[in-house]
Amino acid sequence: MTTTSVTRPPTAARGPVPPALGARRRRHRLRVLAFLSPWLIGFAVFLVYPLVTTVYLSFTNANLVSAAGWVGLRNYRFLLEQDPYIWQAFRNTAWLVVVMVPAQVLFALAVAMLLVRLKSGAGLLRTVFYLPSLVPPVAATVAFVYMFNPATGPVNHILETVGIPGPDWFNSPSWSKPALTLLSLWGIGNVMVIFLAALLEVPTELYEAASLDGASPWQRFRYVTFPSISPVLLFSVVTGIIAALQYFTQAMVAAQAAGGLHSGAVPGYPEGSTLTVPQWLYITGFNQFHMGYACALAVVLFAVSMVFTAALLRRASGFQPQEVAS
Repeated sequence: MTTTSVTRPPTAARGPVPPALGARRRRHRLRVLAFLSPWLIGFAVFLVYPLVTTVYLSFTNANLVSAAGWVGLRNYRFLLEQDPYIWQAFRNTAWLVVVMVPAQVLFALAVAMLLVRLKSGAGLLRTVFYLPSLVPPVAATVAFVYMFNPATGPVNHILETVGIPGPDWFNSPSWSKPALTLLSLWGIGNVMVIFLAALLEVPTELYEAASLDGASPWQRFRYVTFPSISPVLLFSVVTGIIAALQYFTQAMVAAQAAGGLHSGAVPGYPEGSTLTVPQWLYITGFNQFHMGYACALAVVLFAVSMVFTAALLRRASGFQPQEVAS
């Protein structure tokens, strides 16, 4: 294949900008900055300044009472070598990322695909599946702790009627995180709605063509549905991982509601099984007043979130279709 080169006409040399044109450009830039100023101010005040301050305080012994003194990398060395709870918190948080996030995404996708296929009653079921996501997290967690109470909760009573011994759920180190996962599956309404919108946008012509070619349901999902909703799937996974790394409210409320007076002895009742990194950050910063160390935890958590996000985005970019050279 021969290539032909196209000769472009020479561009005219740029002369000095007329004063009137330069003034109009400056006024245009000022108008743009004026419209952007609310966002720029909010970005600087609520993101840049707190982030820079957190990084600075992570190298100090700030305690919310006295003036902060510079301690260098002492907080980070304590995090890696001496903190008795940090690795348990990281293991629990990693469990949530590896188990809870895929379970949420797959369950939300399955529910959305079911609602798309329903011929009648889909509107009612959409409402039923979405409403739990509107319940405040504290109220939902307290209700779940009551429902899964091994002695008085209805869940274990229902299991006993069918001959299945109910576990201790939030009172057992082995079952506390699965119970939190069930709580997260109950509130997948937001993710379900996003998947539902993506599935409704898939052209029906593609399914018809695949059916004419004899594609099975799995092949239609793999070669038609999955490529069409992959951006939404990536968005759900990234946001789910970030939310799991920031998991705080449900784990804290479940530990205190299930443990009662015993929940304060060891963080993350029972036996540290529900202790997450944001929880330990809160305890060290606002209960023990080690704000410098809490800032170091926040910086590490932020770095881990960025690494996860960058790795996922880089991995997803490899699935983009490539142009075929002729």
